[in-house]
Amino acid sequence: MRLPRPRPSRRLRGPRSLAGQLFAMQVVLVAAVVLGCAVFAYVSAGRQAEETARRQATAAATAVADSPAVVAAARTKDPTAALQPYSERLRRDAGVDFVVVMAPDGTRWTHPEPSAIGGKYLGHIGPALRGEIFPETHMGVLGPSVRVVAPVRDPARGGRITALVSSGITVATIGQQLRDQVLALVGVAAAALALGGLGTYVVNARLRRHTHGMNAAELARMYDYHEAALHAVREGLLMLDGADRVALINDGGRELLGLTGDAVGRPVAGLGLPEPLTGALLAPGPTVDALHLTGERVLVVNSAPVSGDRRLGSVVTLRDHTELQALSGELDSVRGFAEALRSQAHEAANRLHTVVSLIELGRAEEAVTFATAELELAQTLTDRVVGAVAEPVLAALLLGKAAQANEHGVELVLTEDSRIDDGVIPPDLPARDLVTVLGNLIDNALDAAAPPQGHGAPPQVRVTARADGGELLLRVVDNGPGIAADATEEVFRRGWSTKGRDIGKPAAAGARGLGLALVGQAVRRHGGTVRLDRGPEGGARFTVRLPLRAAEGVPR
Repeated sequence: MRLPRPRPSRRLRGPRSLAGQLFAMQVVLVAAVVLGCAVFAYVSAGRQAEETARRQATAAATAVADSPAVVAAARTKDPTAALQPYSERLRRDAGVDFVVVMAPDGTRWTHPEPSAIGGKYLGHIGPALRGEIFPETHMGVLGPSVRVVAPVRDPARGGRITALVSSGITVATIGQQLRDQVLALVGVAAAALALGGLGTYVVNARLRRHTHGMNAAELARMYDYHEAALHAVREGLLMLDGADRVALINDGGRELLGLTGDAVGRPVAGLGLPEPLTGALLAPGPTVDALHLTGERVLVVNSAPVSGDRRLGSVVTLRDHTELQALSGELDSVRGFAEALRSQAHEAANRLHTVVSLIELGRAEEAVTFATAELELAQTLTDRVVGAVAEPVLAALLLGKAAQANEHGVELVLTEDSRIDDGVIPPDLPARDLVTVLGNLIDNALDAAAPPQGHGAPPQVRVTARADGGELLLRVVDNGPGIAADATEEVFRRGWSTKGRDIGKPAAAGARGLGLALVGQAVRRHGGTVRLDRGPEGGARFTVRLPLRAAEGVPR
């Protein structure tokens, strides 16, 4: 027989949740407040009941003492006969328990208990004999009572006191009235406690739902981990609320987006970010590994909406892709060089076979002429580049691009006015950025000028690289179809491509359109300018000007 499994006690299951603790505290607080109010109301009601009884007794006693009928009856030999019916009628009308009219010596003339008539009054009458109206609480025939004693003066005898009147309400009657009030007070207190408990339960049920049943220690520990994780993670983390405002951002996010000051609470549209990046952050759906540019970085953006019963916002992660993108560009250049070298090796093998075949055919003179012409052509290009561009990285880039252009059937020409002496380019203008700028411009020019061309002219790309007047001039001109005049600014935004047959049109998302955007980013980072206009032969002409010396006190 399997015994039922005992349920773990609350202590074993851990501390009560934060909502449960607040619920218990609020119930105790509401109960204490209601109980305190009830005690205060009970004490106040007791005092008020006693004060009300004293006022009723005073009103009844003074009314009897001022009555001419009482004054006249006190002159007779049998005051009881006239005063007993009168006092009883007044007692019922005034709502008191007794009205006693007595002689100055304390002998009762009237009393609710007829057997007590003729006896001595139980209480103090001294102040009344002195003409005072005074209250007291004293034991009488009917039990303890709150009473008032007033003198009766006879105007015909010079205001002499001829009788005394005592009126009062018993403590038992006051207690009964107080009990009735207490019962009503208890009902009100119970209703207040029930309503307070119900409201507390509703509030804490909502709190329990929002805190997922966690207790205060768990929430504090989660907050500590949350803060530590936000500052430890190098990637950028951005949380947006349902109104597209920044709800949370870590240090990495501020650095990657270039934000200064407190960005929390600001709308995303007011952060001053590029439009494509702002659109990606505000996208209602998820975003996966989207590349976007800021002023100085290439970012990989991933976002996912936070949805419950309604859209609560989104969570965005940002990764710095700048270095990786630069390395990827260099890898593409190296891959292009390798392809060009492989093609050149293949061409060299073909030429060598041609030379060998000519020699075997006995035409040594033609073999020498053929070999010499090829060597002179290659050496002339090398001498031209090396003689004009002393910067080794740029010279290697131009030679590699020349081989690549030859593979595409495009003539790459270095203009006569090109000249960059050794040591002219400062250290704060890294060669990597120069490769990014010039390499992307030449790549786009080669694709634009690659055959077939509609005008039938030989495809050509002209490159100018000149350091003069404190600035570096890089100009790339092709004789391709060109770019529409209304797109000269848009081409430097991510998503535009000058490659293939879709020249001057937006590139498909995630496909192309990053090279010229990187060019614009690198040029702006070093304080330069880039301009696109129409070349002399109708193609596109890109002109980049970079200062060779940064402004004093202003870093590049």
